[in-house]
Amino acid sequence: MNDLTVRERPEAWHPVPADDQERRLLDVAESALSEAGRMGTSAAEVSLSHSSGISVNVRNGEVETVEHNRDKSLGVTVYFGHRSGHASTTDFSRDAVVACVGAAGRIARYTEEDPFSGLADPELLAREMPDLDLYHPWEVDMDTAIDIARRCEQAALSADDRISNTEGGGLSSHHGAALYANSTGFHGLSRTSNHSISCCAIAGSGDAMQRDYWYDKQRDRRKLMDPEAVGEETARRILRRLDARQPGTMSCPVVFEAPVASSLLSHLAGAISGAALYRKTSFLTDSLGTELFRPFVRIHEQPLLPGAAGSASFDGEGVATRTRDIVREGVLDSYLLDSYSARKLGMESTGNAGGVHNLTLESTAGGGLEALLAQMNHGLLVTELIGFGVNQVTGDYSRGAFGFLVEGGEIASPVQEMTIAGNLRDMFLALEAVGSDTDTRRNLRTGSILIGNMTVAGG
Repeated sequence: MNDLTVRERPEAWHPVPADDQERRLLDVAESALSEAGRMGTSAAEVSLSHSSGISVNVRNGEVETVEHNRDKSLGVTVYFGHRSGHASTTDFSRDAVVACVGAAGRIARYTEEDPFSGLADPELLAREMPDLDLYHPWEVDMDTAIDIARRCEQAALSADDRISNTEGGGLSSHHGAALYANSTGFHGLSRTSNHSISCCAIAGSGDAMQRDYWYDKQRDRRKLMDPEAVGEETARRILRRLDARQPGTMSCPVVFEAPVASSLLSHLAGAISGAALYRKTSFLTDSLGTELFRPFVRIHEQPLLPGAAGSASFDGEGVATRTRDIVREGVLDSYLLDSYSARKLGMESTGNAGGVHNLTLESTAGGGLEALLAQMNHGLLVTELIGFGVNQVTGDYSRGAFGFLVEGGEIASPVQEMTIAGNLRDMFLALEAVGSDTDTRRNLRTGSILIGNMTVAGG
């Protein structure tokens, strides 16, 4: 019978944290792995997490919702050779852990063998876990949270008489810890926090009403925008949309403002992810080493950025993350693979179990949005996208949009009720510039993007 405890750990790893909740995670992990060993499994892995926080939303100065969250979870995967089973629970009691492991074992005994399943290759597991400055808990009291949300909303409402209503101002603050451990002796613990302030406002009257929003999100609440600044930015964005009209149908250059430009990175990431590639449901199947963009384009992962939204020293299987190019000089240099998809493709895990880590499109322009508008001269600025008209198999792209017509490098008039269309392969090759106004609030990081030509369908 296998000994699957995690008591013996490489000396390079950090000692067990003193925090009681984190100690509890380690105890539960060891208990689950030991129980899996008593069942005679060949391997096992566990993922645990706990988190807590508060979310407050006010509307017209009145408290609309208050949510207190305290969540925890345990997921167990066991292997009998190449047969595997998975079970989960939110109960960390000894009996519940034993029952969860038992359920995973029963599932595994009835599944078909899969030669590609199993733990990550041991030589790829993380051995160094630097402090990435991701944990800044904020035990904000209810009165303070409500006051911040109100200040944010009031700043938007008082900015202009044409702002007649809101969908609320909000504050959210959460923190917690997550642990991954497996039967090779690996364990990795990460602690994170996330805090945000947001506002959504409504302006105009009758059929000419518009809505828009803004938010800020940070690991450390001391870096958040002032609530008044969030409200004022919300007001600025909504007022510029008043009197929007439907444009005519045309072909023209398009600038995607930074907050929506990250969606193009998302489509790329989905197309080069392992599951889409081995299932051949991606328009970029067998595209490694091919030119997707012009030679000035660089897209890379930066998993070890201090305080960033997607930073992590190991992925969901314990594989070490590393800074690396995904697109180099316009050429696709790497896929995004976990252990299973890597084996299916005859390759090696890239440390992307669970997703990407600060996928970054490097700036190519000497300025931000204004510089790209000047370079475009005449065309369309897109500030909001709606709908899900993207075919990941063919790359066909068609989405509803809001934005502004641009004339002489300046915003001329707001437009709405239009569709922008193209094919992602063509759009990637038509990428002409990336602004320096990088949006760092997300795991996908890019400035505004200029695409040389797209079809705009309006009235």
